[in-house]
Amino acid sequence: MPAAALKSKPLPTQSTARRPVLLDLPYAPVEKRPLPPGRPREWYVTHNRRLKAMRLAIALLDSGVHVPNQARNETIRGAAELIGVHPPSDTTCHMVRALMRYSR
Repeated sequence: MPAAALKSKPLPTQSTARRPVLLDLPYAPVEKRPLPPGRPREWYVTHNRRLKAMRLAIALLDSGVHVPNQARNETIRGAAELIGVHPPSDTTCHMVRALMRYSR
């Protein structure tokens, strides 16, 4: 029997399903793992800033802010308060807008 015949069909996703795929609610984040040891401090700072910017960009997109011009610092800080993270710095706000810009 050919190997292709043994493979099972992948589950449908939102884009390939005939009907909308229901999401499991409430959403639970992935379990956090410790960061690798031995890196310079600046690496950890940058890594955590990128993660925070990504979380904020997702929260803004979910709330209806789709264009970087709409994401002023006050809007981003409001989203941070809404999702329960510390208010971001100006650098992180800039990074959020950059993520929104380059995802198009």
